[in-house]
Amino acid sequence: MVLPKAAILVLVLFGALASTGRAAEATDPSGSDTLTLIARTELPGYTGDFDHFAADVKGNRLFLAAEDHGTLEVFNLKTGERLRTVGGFDAPHSILYLPDINRLIVTDGGKSMTKVLDATTYKITGAIKLTPGADSAGYDALRKRYYIVTGGKDVGMNQCFLADIDPATGEKFGEVEFDSNHTEAMAVAQYGNHIYINVTDKNYMAVVDKTKHVVIATWPIKEAEQNAPVAFDEPNRRLFVVTRKPGKLIVLNADSGATVTAFDAPLRADEAIFDKADRRVYVLGGEGYIGVYQEDDPDHYRELAHIPSAPGAKTGILVPALNRLYVAVSPGEGKTGAALLQFAVAPRK
Repeated sequence: MVLPKAAILVLVLFGALASTGRAAEATDPSGSDTLTLIARTELPGYTGDFDHFAADVKGNRLFLAAEDHGTLEVFNLKTGERLRTVGGFDAPHSILYLPDINRLIVTDGGKSMTKVLDATTYKITGAIKLTPGADSAGYDALRKRYYIVTGGKDVGMNQCFLADIDPATGEKFGEVEFDSNHTEAMAVAQYGNHIYINVTDKNYMAVVDKTKHVVIATWPIKEAEQNAPVAFDEPNRRLFVVTRKPGKLIVLNADSGATVTAFDAPLRADEAIFDKADRRVYVLGGEGYIGVYQEDDPDHYRELAHIPSAPGAKTGILVPALNRLYVAVSPGEGKTGAALLQFAVAPRK
């Protein structure tokens, strides 16, 4: 039987999707190839949530905080193969890799102190004493300062703090106190003096002066509630704030706090990433897809694609040197099994 050309085209497309394991669900068909799933590493035996990543490109290593498993997971950056599991943590959240001194800094929640590890032996060599509940963090690479959120509801506190430390020595330079029991992710200006941090339970973004350790502005998030992940296009002065109730991506002017535009976004998101080379925003949501948004210019954006991932796939890291996006599938969400997903990033056309 001779099939009509339309049927042949459908079969070809179906076969291509089956071979890659990816469905091309997209709001704009031209954006469906922005991310292509190229590898999945199964991680049997894990429970609960994963949190954040760090990468060592030169050493070909990827680090992942297994928050509820109490471990640091190490992978081959190119193949996704799991290399080892490092124990000794209560609830690891954020990771900083310092290649010049071959050191890992891992924020550890609960009553534990933030851990310092030798990045060759993975032995814990020290600890940085802060207020309990260390969680989200941001790094100022030029000043070599690490900013860590502590306190909050997870340790029974009605206040959160933002500590300013030297990750090489552990010296603490100061902190900012928030009348909040849930302060989340931050964007740290690399060429300016501001930190933008989501005060989630009070529904505003705080602007912090790095050197004075004071809040200099508060910007209400009016479009939705539970503002948590944030990404930053520093040259164009745009912040990308993601909310959870409901899922929204809100673009803010980083000088005034004014809303530029807003879009629907994946639910239960725990990561927003700005791809400065391709001028895209990736929002990783626990409901099973990655929202991709294109920045045409600082005042014009469009929703580009919905890229299927997996239930619970809500944290990740972009590694521009490899054109790869790595995503952790947390088994606590969909109970479909833990995994590491690796997406190839297509350059902007």
